[in-house]
This record gives sequence, structure tokens and C-alpha cells, in this order.
Amino acid sequence: MDAPLSAWPWDNLGIFKYLVYGPFVAKVLYSWFHEEDIMQNWCLHLLILCVLRGVIHVSWDSYCNMLFLTRNRQIVQKGVDFKQIDREWDWDNFIILQALIASIACYMFPFLENLPLWNTKGFITALMLHVGVSEPLYYWVHRKFHGDYLFAHYHSLHHSSPVPRSFTAGHATILEHLVLSIVIGIPILGASLLGYGSASLIYGYVLIFDFLRCLGHCNVEVVPQQLFNILPFLRYILYTPSYHSLHHTEKDTNFCLFMPLFDALGNTLNRKSWLLYNKFSSNSGQNGVVPDFVFLAHIVDVSQAIHAPFVFRSLASLPYKTRFFLVPFWPITLMFLLAMWVWSKAFLFSFYNLRGRLHQTWVVPRFGFQYFLPFASEGINKHIEQAILRADKIGVKVISLAALNKNEALNGGGTLFVNKHPNLRVRVVHGNTLTAAVILNEIPKDVKEVFLTGATSKLGRAIALYLCRRRVRVLMLTLSTERFEKIQKEAPADCQGYLVQVTKYQAAQNCKTWIVGKWTTPREQTWAPPGTHFHQFVVPSIFPFRRDCTYGDLAAMKLPDDVEGLGTCEYTMERGVVHACHAGGVVHSLEGWTHHEVGAIDVDRIDLVWNAALKHGLKPVSSTK
Repeated sequence: MDAPLSAWPWDNLGIFKYLVYGPFVAKVLYSWFHEEDIMQNWCLHLLILCVLRGVIHVSWDSYCNMLFLTRNRQIVQKGVDFKQIDREWDWDNFIILQALIASIACYMFPFLENLPLWNTKGFITALMLHVGVSEPLYYWVHRKFHGDYLFAHYHSLHHSSPVPRSFTAGHATILEHLVLSIVIGIPILGASLLGYGSASLIYGYVLIFDFLRCLGHCNVEVVPQQLFNILPFLRYILYTPSYHSLHHTEKDTNFCLFMPLFDALGNTLNRKSWLLYNKFSSNSGQNGVVPDFVFLAHIVDVSQAIHAPFVFRSLASLPYKTRFFLVPFWPITLMFLLAMWVWSKAFLFSFYNLRGRLHQTWVVPRFGFQYFLPFASEGINKHIEQAILRADKIGVKVISLAALNKNEALNGGGTLFVNKHPNLRVRVVHGNTLTAAVILNEIPKDVKEVFLTGATSKLGRAIALYLCRRRVRVLMLTLSTERFEKIQKEAPADCQGYLVQVTKYQAAQNCKTWIVGKWTTPREQTWAPPGTHFHQFVVPSIFPFRRDCTYGDLAAMKLPDDVEGLGTCEYTMERGVVHACHAGGVVHSLEGWTHHEVGAIDVDRIDLVWNAALKHGLKPVSSTK
């Protein structure tokens, strides 16, 4: 049985917990319809304050997840994983609680509804009450919560997050937030009871309080070193993220609210506090930890870019889908992407750790449609080349190219860069060998005939040659007899008869296994017989038009179970699942292979790469469902 006041009363309500705000909204609407002075309605101010508090926490989390800006000042060098994101999903419970408490206070003290806009004495009084009452009260109570019983039943929840973030500040039990409400309320209520209250004081104190709480939990050292060099005594007046991070790693130190002075007075100040601060505050010009592997992704469209973890971490932890409430963010996202485009540099998107190796995802700031514009190819290749050279310079071992970044027409599947820079130490990998392996291992062993579109593409060629060796008849849809014959000649002499050129979709009207490597319209899909399964490696995926057929997803694999710090879904993939080309780069890195994987797929290596992936714990998606 849970301890009293350890669980929130609306834990099981999900999104319906926000109905608690209903009475406040109703009161505001009532005042509006009756033409009352709506600005004097305390419910309106409560709602505005709740929104602003949420914005502060979300903004801090967004900043922390802008790894291209903050990676060199990250204190805990780990990613926020799905477990922590789910655990902190209802981080805003305390805002609802404190809104209810504030509404009760307004009924108990009616004069709070008619406070002036500004009162300088109120700010001075609130500051004195904060330093003289709230800070020591919080310090004393916080130390009590680290006692055996209170920590086990209440405070351990807050410390269960391995990587502090702004949302971690709100992640605690209801008892802790009731105490924190008293800490926040004393300066505001005290100044108001003395006749010095004001609306500015309430807004200012609460928002500054939240800002400083988020500052301490942000996991990025942002306090400039020059500030403490000029005014050394400020070290005891304002804590820093690195200072508070020591409380999460060494729990018997650094208990203060915002002022290390009380840790110094209570003899609980960690001796490593200033050393740690100096270390992280001086790291901004350094490259930081060098990853072993980089996956060079690209942007599909503006709406997909909103799926980035530095926009909404909770949404990025779920497979991408169109969400209409994100439409207002579209213009902001577009401007941000254009700024990144002007910056002309691949930016760090996310990272995770696997077998003690750091894996990062970099994103080329180009939209998907641009890859199909002939005049844009030079600029795109320049972006990709810069990313490869940057990876080579800092010591990355393997860089894997995402779907459109290795387009054959664009750069020959990466061949352009390897030929141009023959002395690259970083291995350039297109990952298509594993993509082919995933598709081929989805095809039942008893299949005797398949219909293949995109048959002369890089993947189509490899799939056709592999299947003909298995004595599977491959109907290769292509109008180019020259390309078909070139591929056919690559097959063993006794297998060449299993490759058959077809020029129309009608040729597949009796074939129930389609492998789609070229966009197929609904009209073209009508030629497939009922019960057909569409395997596919086309980007984007074909529209699932036929209800009497089944459609496979893009080739993908689930990362090993021991992956750490993974908290972002790769586009429409499920949690922990990545595109096969990404997985192919991971295998290349784990195996320590020293060759480039560019250009045409080596059919002889398909089984080798597949077995290596399974050996390292990667799983085909179909077997994980």
C-alpha cells in the first residue's frame, strides 16, 4: 500500500486531469459574457500564471535538448531514455495543485483580488522573507526528506531520474509539493498581509522561483564563470546546475533551495562543487566526447521537424504522426529550419550509448523535396561532405548515411565522397546491405516467385541477384533492357533464367509477393491479386490502398536491449527501432570493420551482415511484435 500523500489524486485520469481547470475557465467566461472587468478576475490570472509556468519548464527542456548548442556543457553525459520520459510524463501535476491552493487562498483572503499592479516595498519584503524563512525552511525540510522513511516513501521518486532536466524539478510526490507550496507562499502571502502585495510580486516571484528550479535541474552549466570571478560572494547566493547535480549523485550534500550559503552554514556543502563548476563552465569551446558512430539523417518536411526532442520531448518519444494541435508551431519551425540552413552545418539531433560506445544522430538541414531538385544536388552534397569531413576531423569511426543522403543519383551511394577524399579515416557506410538483408529475410522461404519494382536500383539489383541464387523467379519491372541484361549477367549462369524482365504491372497479376522499390500508385496496386503482401524499400512508403492485401513497413531493426539513453523515436518507427540503414551503420561500428560500404551492394556480404546484426542483439521488427 502506498504511503499517504505519495500518489496524486488524478493519477488515473490521464489528459482529463486538465478538467480541474474547468471551473477557472468557466468563471473567466462568465465575467466576459457579463461584461465585467475581466482583468480583475483572479481566475484569469491563475490560468495565465499556470500557462507561463508550463512555458518556462518546456523552454528550459527545449534548450537542454538543443545538443548542437549545449553538448559541451552537459553535466551528466547521458541521454534521457524512454523510462525517464514516461516516469516524468505528469511533471506538471504540481502546477494544478498550486492553482487549487491559490484559489483557496483567494477565497480566504479576499484582498488578494484587489492588489495593485506594483509595490516596491513588496519585493523587498518578499526577498527578506525568502532569505530569512523560505530558504532555511526548505533546507531543513529537504534534509528531513533524506531520512530513511521519508526518502524511501516520498523523495526517492524525485531522485529516480538519472539525468536531471527541468521536468525533473516538478517530478515529485504530492506531499513534497505541498511543502514546496508553503515555501513559495510564505514570501507572497507575508508581503500581502503586511500591505505590500502586488500582482507583479505574485507573477514575478512565482516565475523566478520556477526559473531557478529549472536552472538547477537543467543538466547544462549555463552560469558564466566571469560572474563569479568578478563577484566571488555570489557563489553562496546563487547555485548552479553543476552544484545541484552533485545533490543527485551524492545525496547527502548540497541541500539548499537556491542559496549555497545554507549548505555552508549547515556543513553540507560538497567540496567538489566549485571544481565541478569550473570544469563544465570552461568546456564551451571544446569538442566534448567524440562519438564512435554517427548517423547522418535528413529532414522529411516541416511537420516532421517538430518531432525533434528539443521541441516537445514527450512527442519525440512517440512514433511520428500528424498532430493538428502542432499546426501553430509550423511557421516557427520553418524559420528555425531556415536559420539552420543558413548556418550550413549538420547539427546534433540526439545520442545514445551502446556497449560503451557513443552513437549520435546528426541532421542535414535540408527538406526531403529538395533532394529531387536537380539544381539543389550540389548544395546538398556540400552539406553531406562537410559532415563527413567534420566527423573525420574529430575522430568518428563510422558515419552512416540516411535514405536520401545516399541517393544513387545524388552521390552514388556515398562513392562521390570516398573517391574525392581517399584518405578518410572515418568509414562511410550507406547501410543498404543490412536493408537488403532485412527485406530478404521477411520473404517466406517457400516463395517461388516475386514481383520487384525499382528493380535496377541499388537495392533492387541486390535483392534480385540474391533471390535468383535461391531459385526464386524474379519478375523485374523495368523498361531498360540494357540495365536488366547487365544485372542478369552478374548472376551465376545457372541462375540467370530466374530473372525475368517485365514492363507492365499486369505481369504480376498472379504474384502474391510484391517487393516495392519504386512509388506505386493505387491504380497500379489493383493488379496485385487478393492476399498480396507488399514488402517495400521505397521512401516515402506507398499508400495502403488495398484492404484485401497487407503492407510491410520500411526495413527496420530493433536496437539491442542494452542500449542506454535512447529517448527519441526515429520518425514513424516504434521505440527502440531504427531504419535498417541506421542499423547497418551500427553493425559496421560494433564489428570494427575498416572498409567503406558505398556504391553497389556486395551480394556475398548480405548473409554476413545479417548474422552479425543478430549476433550483436539487433532484432528484425517482425520478431519483436
